[in-house]
Amino acid sequence: MSTTNGGPSQDNQPQLNVVAQYIKDFSFENPNAPRSLQGGTEPPQIGIQINVEAQPLSDTDIEVSLKLEGKAELQGSLMFGFELDFAGVFRIVNVPQESLNAIVLIECPRLLFPFAREIIATAVRNGGFPPLLLDPVDFVALYRQKMAQLQPSEFPQA
Repeated sequence: MSTTNGGPSQDNQPQLNVVAQYIKDFSFENPNAPRSLQGGTEPPQIGIQINVEAQPLSDTDIEVSLKLEGKAELQGSLMFGFELDFAGVFRIVNVPQESLNAIVLIECPRLLFPFAREIIATAVRNGGFPPLLLDPVDFVALYRQKMAQLQPSEFPQA
């Protein structure tokens, strides 16, 4: 690319582009229907687990997988469960190496999450329940937690 009016060149600007996004794996279970659809007076217990994984595909392309697993139980009985592996291929150029990990594990899943949330809401609704609208996820906190787990202890073990 060329520059105009002496402005900075676009060639050296950091770039994050979504090349593709897709469902890698998806499962929805409604094992106790129609009994589970009759509902009760108390709300179900809902548990959600979220994990982010990344796999380099080339010097500039990285596949990021957002894995969501959840279930709803009422009085110890499973109402529904789901597992979603939603992924995207991201092209990242001109990003300093020290910033790359944070971009991949924070910004990429942040871009994927609204689509994964919609897939889950629709599947739960199609399963006969009210849509499950997942709360926004703090991917910065997840990243910090993951980095803390990877850090070796500051104190030697006895």
